[in-house]
Amino acid sequence: MEWTKCAAVAIIVAIITGLAVYYSVPPRIVEVKVTPTPTIAGAPTPPKKIKAGFIYVGPIGDYGWTHAHDVGRKYVEKLFPWLETIYAESVSEADVERFLDRMVQEGCDVVFTTSFGFMDATIAAGEKYPDKLFFHCSGYKRSKNVGTYFAEFYQLYYLNGLMAGALTKTGKVGYVAAHPIPEVVRHINAFAIGVKEVRPDAKIYVRWLFSWYDPAKAREAAETLIAEGVDVLAFTEDSPTVVEVGEEYTKKNHTVYTFAHYSPMLKFGKSSCVSGQLVHWERIYEDIMAKIYSGVYNTTNLENVDYWWMLRQGAVELGCDFGVPINEKFIPLLKEKKVKDPVLGEINVYDLVNVRLKQMKEDVPTFDPFTGPIYDQEGVLRAKPGERLGHDELWTMNWFVQGIVGKIPAAT
Repeated sequence: MEWTKCAAVAIIVAIITGLAVYYSVPPRIVEVKVTPTPTIAGAPTPPKKIKAGFIYVGPIGDYGWTHAHDVGRKYVEKLFPWLETIYAESVSEADVERFLDRMVQEGCDVVFTTSFGFMDATIAAGEKYPDKLFFHCSGYKRSKNVGTYFAEFYQLYYLNGLMAGALTKTGKVGYVAAHPIPEVVRHINAFAIGVKEVRPDAKIYVRWLFSWYDPAKAREAAETLIAEGVDVLAFTEDSPTVVEVGEEYTKKNHTVYTFAHYSPMLKFGKSSCVSGQLVHWERIYEDIMAKIYSGVYNTTNLENVDYWWMLRQGAVELGCDFGVPINEKFIPLLKEKKVKDPVLGEINVYDLVNVRLKQMKEDVPTFDPFTGPIYDQEGVLRAKPGERLGHDELWTMNWFVQGIVGKIPAAT
């Protein structure tokens, strides 16, 4: 009996802890890992097996978004002996409903849909199959059996921007962008804020692909930007093409600095790739699956479950390779460039990046790049001095900050 009482207390504490939240994130966001706990008298017995389906918008070999999600899927399947997974790749928005039906028919208890464009179909599936669980990545619509999740990169894009501002010689920095949705706009803005903190006169030039995975278009856009005088490139596209282009030019004595996206790309640009953003979807998938197994999540309580995990939760990592936050080749150059910060005083960019990285990893972050004053391209004040833009403002962002050249086109 004593063990049962202790176990009961432990599971209650674990559940409360699992639903706790941190500063600067809305209360609906679940952030603390809860691992499976022992069952107690009267508690439902966890199923012996859980089957999870994953629906991907691209091929698992894209070396970007889909590849990273599939790494996370494989991780949790290996970690949990009670978990079985299946997946479908290269699924179009028009066809996702059919694949949702198929996943349910094949016995999936939970289905993860991993593209913004799958949002409405996922909500509809939740209504159609009220006894199943669904999680949609990057969306904002939820219901009692549909939760949402996302690993957020804007902090890392800001850090990449600091380095880009230090390295550019021409003051022209390029960005190859996939689709004009708030996620991509937010990341471009964070990158531009970092660039201009170090190089106030710099301009950021954006080229849109209207595709998540199109190496040919990415190459064309990168080469066009270089031809226009850009000497630093960041991007959102699910291949290492932009890094490869930067490496090709650099080896021809035309230095082009690049920043990797989503996956470790140092091997594609040892002479050009400075840093980048890396994702750990496995951290989120592990947390979600553990909570499903332990009964914390069920078909009636997902309406307020919205993961938005960043540096402090370990969902993302700075670097062009795991464990390599900055290519050592460029550290001396970053140390040469100094800036004056109102709080830190004179500091070199390498040290500034590390200070900001530490600040944003704190349980209560003492720095956020989206802190005012922030003005948009039209000179409109979007964040007052000292004001931090919150989840909703960032999640619906459809405007560019000052310093970015070009407009946001209508999504296609």
